Amino acid sequence: MKSRRAGDDDGGRRTLAVGGRATERERMVSRQIAARGVRDERVLEAMRRVPREPFLRQELRDLAYEDSPLPIAEGQTISQPYMVALMTEALELGPDDRVLEIGTGSGYAAAVLAEVAAEVVTVERHRSLADEARRRLAGLGYDQIEVVHADGTLGWPERAPYDAIVVAAGGPDVPAALQRQLAIGGRLVIPVGPTRLLQTLVRLRRVGEKDFRHEDLGEVRFVPLVGEEGWEDDESTARPGGGRRS
Repeated sequence: MKSRRAGDDDGGRRTLAVGGRATERERMVSRQIAARGVRDERVLEAMRRVPREPFLRQELRDLAYEDSPLPIAEGQTISQPYMVALMTEALELGPDDRVLEIGTGSGYAAAVLAEVAAEVVTVERHRSLADEARRRLAGLGYDQIEVVHADGTLGWPERAPYDAIVVAAGGPDVPAALQRQLAIGGRLVIPVGPTRLLQTLVRLRRVGEKDFRHEDLGEVRFVPLVGEEGWEDDESTARPGGGRRS
C-alpha cells in the first residue's frame, strides 16, 4: 500500500503541506516556471503545494520565492525553483515511480519529487544536511521519502532499480553506478561538464541493457558532484549553484 503523501487529509482531498504564502507560490509558478516553458501540470501543482520557506534558514525565508538559488549549510545551495521544476519535468515521472535523488541538500526538491512520484530515495554526502533534511521532511509528513547519508556518486543499490534518477550537482561525467541502477525505460537527469564551472544538463534514457539515449537540455551551473565517481573533494572550488545560466 502506498504511503499517504504530505498534504493528503483522511478524506483524500489535497491541502497545502504547510501554512500560508500560497499567493507567493502561485506567482512563482506562473512567472518563474510556467512562463519559461514548464508544462507538466503535476509538476506545476507540486511547486504550488510545497512551501520553500521551511527549507531555508530563518533569516532567508523572506527570499523563499525569489528566482534564484539560496545558500544552505556546508557550502551547498537550495536550487532555483525553476531548476527544480525543470529537472522534475525532465524525469517524466509517473505516479507509481520510484526516484533516486543525489544531493538532498535541504530536502526541498525531494519534497517536490514526492508530490509527483510514489517513492523517493535521496542521498546526501554531508551527514549534517542528511540528518536535518530527514527531520524536516518527517515533520512535514513525507513518510515516503528515505534520506540516506552516503556517497551519492555510487547511488543506493539497495533500492535499485529506479524509474528515474536526478542529480543536483555537476559531475565530470555520468557515474557508471547510477547508469547501472536505472531501470530499462528509466530517465537520468544530471549536470555534466569538463570543469566544475561549466555544465550541460543532460538526460539519459535507458532503452536497453547497455543502450542509453542522450539529450542535452541546456547550460546550467551547480555545485560540484563530489565522490568516488565524481570530483575530488575540494571545498575551495564550491560555489552557489542550482540555477540556469543567464
